[in-house]
This record gives sequence, structure tokens and C-alpha cells, in this order.
Amino acid sequence: MQPEFTINKEIDTRGLNCPLPILKAKKALSEMASGQVLKVVSTDAGSIRDFQAFAKQTGNTLLEQHTQGAEHSHVMRRR
Repeated sequence: MQPEFTINKEIDTRGLNCPLPILKAKKALSEMASGQVLKVVSTDAGSIRDFQAFAKQTGNTLLEQHTQGAEHSHVMRRR
């Protein structure tokens, strides 16, 4: 099944710990148009919770989160 969105930008934050993945995502989102989709790949286990909180605080939509091995991917739609 294909996801119902297109990823417009992807950033790699592997090896970075909190709060860097969120800060990089915030910067990337600020450079994107409303409705565009950002994917962030992270190895920080706390990033799952961090991105959920970040989405609530900022009004951006967290479309999905996946964990595969030590990597977590977060897909957000810019508000």
C-alpha cells in the first residue's frame, strides 16, 4: 500500500541526540511551504516521543512514525 503523501524533503539526523533532530526539523519546516511533507531519519530513541510533542506544540501534522532496527523515521506535514 502506497502512502497518501509525497515526501518533499528528507533530512538525516542519524547520530544526533536530542534536541538536534527537532531543531533540524524545525529549520527544515521553516523553509518549506504549507502542506509540504518532511521526513526525518534519526537514531535517537527519544525522538519518537520528541516528534509527537513537537507536532502537538507546533500544529504540524505527524503523518507517521516507523522504527526499523536502530533507525526511527518521522514524517510530518507542515501546517
